[in-house]
Amino acid sequence: MIDHSYKWYPVYTRSRAEKKAHEELNRKNITTYIPLKKVLKQWSDRKKIVEEALIKSYLFVYISSREYAEVLMTNGISRFIYFSGQIASIPEKQIHDLRLLLATEADLEVFDFDIKPGEKVLIKAGPFKGIIAELVSVQNKTRIILRLQNMGFAININTSIAFVEPFGV
Repeated sequence: MIDHSYKWYPVYTRSRAEKKAHEELNRKNITTYIPLKKVLKQWSDRKKIVEEALIKSYLFVYISSREYAEVLMTNGISRFIYFSGQIASIPEKQIHDLRLLLATEADLEVFDFDIKPGEKVLIKAGPFKGIIAELVSVQNKTRIILRLQNMGFAININTSIAFVEPFGV
């Protein structure tokens, strides 16, 4: 049985085509949502605040299964996102929560990996570059606690979670 109820679906766009795909879908009367964040860009002659996609190459469409093909035939759309062999849908509450989070104008970063306490990490940038350690906890996005291998103690390091990546995966 095909589900014709409306749900939010994540779709993958061509690189930096989120806004164009959004406009095309809106012309087709398809409701879309792109989580955008404000970023200060610097050029040689000026600075400007611009809106960029929070999650690169993603946007969300609110459709029924009847509109799958119409979405895929839209300029800029590459594919639907799949989970366990089926097109993934996003609960309305998560879209609502994402909108609330972005309304706060907090400085948000998205990482495409999930590091949990106890996992090994490689510091890939900054003054601690090249160190392999165990993640103990994340205090905030610029302060993490790492346990250095075989030393038995933890060290508070002021480095961004953006500077570490899973090690040995």
